[in-house]
Amino acid sequence: MMSKITKEQYDFALARIEELLPLVTDETPANDRNAVELTMMSDVVIAYEKEHFPISKPTVAQLIELSLKEKQMSQKQLAIEIGVSPSRINDYISGRAEPTLKIARLLCTTLGITPAAMLGC
Repeated sequence: MMSKITKEQYDFALARIEELLPLVTDETPANDRNAVELTMMSDVVIAYEKEHFPISKPTVAQLIELSLKEKQMSQKQLAIEIGVSPSRINDYISGRAEPTLKIARLLCTTLGITPAAMLGC
């Protein structure tokens, strides 16, 4: 178990990673000194960032909004695809309403959202 990583250790690890990256390729053996050090420095950075810069899971509203942008689809187009009113889609995106299980399934299929992401897993 790794002890709490300080900002100084984090900064050192970031700088060292930049130095090591050009020295380690996909062909470098895993037991190579530089490859081992790169792994260790990466673990330090990951541990620090996990504690200080956590990434929260997206909400249903964020998933829908992002997927619409990625697919270059309007709320109206989505509403037609899944058989609800455009105002209902707006309710989902604004967080005023949560989709039913049936609608969530249609959203997943239409927008390519994984069911696990839709459920917040």
